[in-house]
Amino acid sequence: MPTLGAIADDFTGATDLATMLVGRGFRTVVAVGPDSLDGADPALTDADAVVVALKSRTAPVDEAVALSRRSLDALRALGCRRFYLKYCSTFDSTPRGNIGPVTDALLDALDARRTVVVPSFPATGRTVYRGRLFVHDELLDESPMRRHPLTPMLDSRVHRLLEPQTRRPVARVGLETVRSGPEALRAALDAPERSDALTVVDAVDDRDLAVIAAATEDFPLVTGAAGLAVGFEGAHRGAARSAPASRPGDPAVVLAGSASAATRAQVAHALDLLPHRRLDLAALRADFDGALAELTAFARRSWAADPGRPPLIYAVATPEDVEKETPAGAEPASDLVERALARCASHLVDAGARRLLVAGGETSGAVVSALRARTLAIGAPIAPGVTWARAEVAPSGRPETIDLALKSGNFGATDIFTTAWEQLA
Repeated sequence: MPTLGAIADDFTGATDLATMLVGRGFRTVVAVGPDSLDGADPALTDADAVVVALKSRTAPVDEAVALSRRSLDALRALGCRRFYLKYCSTFDSTPRGNIGPVTDALLDALDARRTVVVPSFPATGRTVYRGRLFVHDELLDESPMRRHPLTPMLDSRVHRLLEPQTRRPVARVGLETVRSGPEALRAALDAPERSDALTVVDAVDDRDLAVIAAATEDFPLVTGAAGLAVGFEGAHRGAARSAPASRPGDPAVVLAGSASAATRAQVAHALDLLPHRRLDLAALRADFDGALAELTAFARRSWAADPGRPPLIYAVATPEDVEKETPAGAEPASDLVERALARCASHLVDAGARRLLVAGGETSGAVVSALRARTLAIGAPIAPGVTWARAEVAPSGRPETIDLALKSGNFGATDIFTTAWEQLA
């Protein structure tokens, strides 16, 4: 029976956290939305931890809160006693939410007064020092996240980002207290001025995260990026990983919907090594089904020519590829890309694809929904925050088992599209 329940605000974030938990010895399953939390499903009841993947990061506040509350109720019904709200390590949000409102709602439901806010994930270059969030050696508001199309991050001070979003006071604890150890940190968190607060805690390496985890081990709810899980301890170290579903040589494909700088670099690297097609927005708007049929045919030809080189279907390789203005009356490019890659994934699985690597949080959510996946069993890690997962899917009603990797746009080495497959060998 699972005792740890987590709620992630997007699909790549869910697999990101699940990867960390598996590495710490938790047999972990990702459930796609609260409706997938079936108490009779052995995959769930035999797990140590369950992570609910939502598509709530940029949803309307009321919708995000309602989905998170439903997920909490379903996790409690499974037997979970401790909870983890997982959001992005770049604190993706707006002045309205959704990190603050969801945190408030979960604390209220748990009859809890306080929690910690820990976006640090040093393995991916995200750290918090003196309350400021860094992306590698850049402040958040000086990084490419400043120009994010959905959640532009215009401040690096986490407490200032959070204060407009929450009904609770926002406090801070600095690195010097964390470095004094779990007892000192717990004493600081127990101080009267933080007894009802959301407390932003500095962390610049994994040792700091382990101290935070130890100091909050009896908190009903913690919040943060996946990095905080580095301080958790499960009972199955080295034996919590799921085996691959596919075999070497099975048809594979890369679907890249993200326009982030990291994904653009990954696409650019892969263009010299993999067969590829860029989504043609004009063709999709003119004849959506016909454009998808051509992409499916391209993938089939690529598999026949060289099964060892998965085709790449992508949206953006350079900043110039981003559509600057939506034609009058047309579907916005971001929505069209998401819809096209989701439908493409469905067609390709029906055509025989058994290994899919998907880049982009919104794209990943759309793909998982289109494939009608309900649970993901976490397998071999690819990179910090990125993993393979065994997924039971049924895009056209016929059950299939595939290997699926969901990659945040900002994660992964430049060669991830060409090397990720080695982890399935």
